[in-house]
Amino acid sequence: MNDTATAAPVTMRAITATEWGGPEVLTETRAARPEPGPTEILVRVHAAGINPVDWKSRATGGFGQWGETPILGYDVSGVVEAVGLGVTLYAPGDEVFGMPQFPRQAGGYAEYVAAPARHFARKPAALTHVEAAALPLAGLTAWQALVETAGLRGGQRVLVHAAAGGVGHLAVQIAKARGAYVIGTASAAKHDFLRSLGVDEPIDYTTTDFAEAVRDVDVVLDCYGGDYSTRSLPVLRDGGALVTLPGPDTVPAPERGIRTGFTLVEPDYAGLLGLAELVASGRLRPEVDTVLPLAEAAKAHELGESGRTRGKLVLTV
Repeated sequence: MNDTATAAPVTMRAITATEWGGPEVLTETRAARPEPGPTEILVRVHAAGINPVDWKSRATGGFGQWGETPILGYDVSGVVEAVGLGVTLYAPGDEVFGMPQFPRQAGGYAEYVAAPARHFARKPAALTHVEAAALPLAGLTAWQALVETAGLRGGQRVLVHAAAGGVGHLAVQIAKARGAYVIGTASAAKHDFLRSLGVDEPIDYTTTDFAEAVRDVDVVLDCYGGDYSTRSLPVLRDGGALVTLPGPDTVPAPERGIRTGFTLVEPDYAGLLGLAELVASGRLRPEVDTVLPLAEAAKAHELGESGRTRGKLVLTV
């Protein structure tokens, strides 16, 4: 008898969506444990970060790039369990963090994730797994938007909308690390937090119209959406850059030589190394608002959708 052929498949705990809808559709299940293919690694997940794209995908199906068992989650930090053919970058036992596969299914809300080795980087020693899991998607979004898309340089003025949020608080630190003057919008209760991150000029969006209070900005990063991008055009200098994150439908038509555009984050080994370098130098640290066990993913989504969190939400696996 062929024991291999009759052996039960190896499974793992995971959070799946039984259908697209509210937080209540998230259910803990047993799913087949992935195996690493050529150039891939298998990571035992210690912590999984939560992002707005997670609850938006849960509600609508998102990009539709799901596996046979839909498993949400893109941010992971953990330990390499096994490596596939041709992988020399890591070995079993190495601690890594990353944002694998986006926008295809990564399956971060699970005990194991398999993905290309270069969708990960070595976890910064200064961060716990919980902190490292809070960094990849939001950090890469901020990095690619400011450094690569906008080309932010030292001495420039940058306005970050929703500066205390998951992407915003990391964008502030990245901008400061590049020598920018940073203006950030948030409610007054979060201004001390913004100043601790390095914000030079916090603006309370509940009492002040930023479009009247701010001028001569080189770069605007809109992490909020709605009409914020359109209202931000007058605050920009001629030839400035407006980068919009919520969606392409919110990008206004360019004017006065202003570059406008919607950016969608991509897996990025070089970007992860850049973030890790900032962490190692003490210039970047993710803020973790709440940590919950994997089984309470639905509760974490409820907290995230409330819009009242500061920084990131993380699940421990």
